[in-house]
Amino acid sequence: MSKKIVLLLRVFIILSVWFFSFYTLHRYEYLKSFRAIDNVIGMLPVALVIIAAAGVTALLWMEHTKRFLPVSLAILLISILSVVLFPRALRGDWWINIVIPEGQEIGVDIRMFTPFSDSSQIVRIDENPALTLYSDLPVLDGATALLPVFSAFAETVFDQNIFEGQVLATGTRGAYEALIAGERDIIFAARASEHQISAAEAAGVHLHFTPIGREALVFLVGNENPIDNITLEQIRNIYSGRTAKWRTLGWPDGGRIIAFQRPEGSGSQTGLQTIMANRPIQAPQPLPDASLVGSNSLMEQISLRWRGTQPAIGYSYRFFATTMHVNPDSKVLSVDGVFSSIENIQNGSYPFIDNFYAVTKGAPEGNSRKLIDWILSNQGQRIIELTGYVPLY
Repeated sequence: MSKKIVLLLRVFIILSVWFFSFYTLHRYEYLKSFRAIDNVIGMLPVALVIIAAAGVTALLWMEHTKRFLPVSLAILLISILSVVLFPRALRGDWWINIVIPEGQEIGVDIRMFTPFSDSSQIVRIDENPALTLYSDLPVLDGATALLPVFSAFAETVFDQNIFEGQVLATGTRGAYEALIAGERDIIFAARASEHQISAAEAAGVHLHFTPIGREALVFLVGNENPIDNITLEQIRNIYSGRTAKWRTLGWPDGGRIIAFQRPEGSGSQTGLQTIMANRPIQAPQPLPDASLVGSNSLMEQISLRWRGTQPAIGYSYRFFATTMHVNPDSKVLSVDGVFSSIENIQNGSYPFIDNFYAVTKGAPEGNSRKLIDWILSNQGQRIIELTGYVPLY
């Protein structure tokens, strides 16, 4: 093979490697957000890509003789290691035993939403229900934040004389697991995560989603945080690990951003995954002090103080954060200049709007079908509105 052909082949391979490297950085938006990278862990994916590409370039151009064999092997090893470590670097997953606490949000006394209880705080309509179920009551379950809604459905439609606790509240993850296992008839929750859909498919279960109302995922910070608005790009930069300091977002004295997450399979975590749109979400990072772990309630953690500031950010669904489990020491951020008001949810201007669903195994039948049809009627939608959620119409 002539020297010219060898040279051209080397140039072609090198250009291909660098093209693929820059494409990879573009694919994960590191080129677009380069100026927002403000920490070593966030910069590591860029460094690993460049190291791998530079290593291949060096191997192709250097003289391959016995004299340079140790150097060649070292460069080859570093290049391979860079490629192997890249997926871990994307998630910033360098820590041991850093986990998100299991369980649902605590701090809410769900007994206040018990159907047919004199002390219940669920809403009631001042008219006779268009549907009453006198037998075969569907077993209901769902997200804790939706308990006030589906408890109100049950109290309005179920015959009290045969009600025997067919309303449960095991949270989004528990409700999906119970539905897939055949232990629930209807659950009320956000759309299932990919893991939950895979679990249903593995069990031979087809999840059927009937939208019944609208809700918004909101982002929260401590109320002493001077930032009132955040952009979609900034959210993605924070939760991908590229941005880790408040000064990058305009708060010079904010220090490190403590970005709380919810457990996999919870409704709000699925909402975050939707916002990230298949972008890698950074693994939970160690807190600056173990005492900051606090409770499992993100709504309580969000206002924690560290060295004179409130450095945390987190997310929840609007109703839960503003009505069901209010933290007076926190505030809801606007996103891209739009606040998550009911009006902005209704007109679609707030960016993070999603339906919540009545979920069944396959298309609903029997009394489950009757109940869901009633929920979609004027009376059912009125209960959704009176509770504080946004009806479909």
